[in-house]
Amino acid sequence: MTLAVSSSAFAAGQQIPDQYSCKGTGISPPIAWSGAPKETKSLALIMDDPDAPMGTFVHWVIFNVPPDSSGLPEAVPATSRLPDGTLQGANSAGRTGYTGPCPPSGTHRYFFKLYSLDAVLEPASGAGKEQLLKHMQGHILAQGELMGTFKK
Repeated sequence: MTLAVSSSAFAAGQQIPDQYSCKGTGISPPIAWSGAPKETKSLALIMDDPDAPMGTFVHWVIFNVPPDSSGLPEAVPATSRLPDGTLQGANSAGRTGYTGPCPPSGTHRYFFKLYSLDAVLEPASGAGKEQLLKHMQGHILAQGELMGTFKK
């Protein structure tokens, strides 16, 4: 199954606005979704940049989003646990939460990959993308993605 993923801040394939990058305040953009199967127990989102010069750069790891959620608001706080139980892991900058686009040169692609899961995950605190993907194995019910671009 495919999840529909969108943002009110930018259209698919379009430039992510400066406020969500190192050129602005670097807050997270609002992300919305629909189409999660009724068996969904949690959702996870990974944002990464496969065009980074040293290999894929992970900008955001967020998981255990409640199954009845229809999105993430703008400016999600950079805390490991949100009030609704959602957890945020470590990104490639070594920080918890969202790190905005800041490519050294050229236009990069940023993928917001959303996963519907049949379980609530229990990876170690501060889990990164690889640990999260390992815990998600065998639990993915549906997925979708939104791609935005950014150039400084």
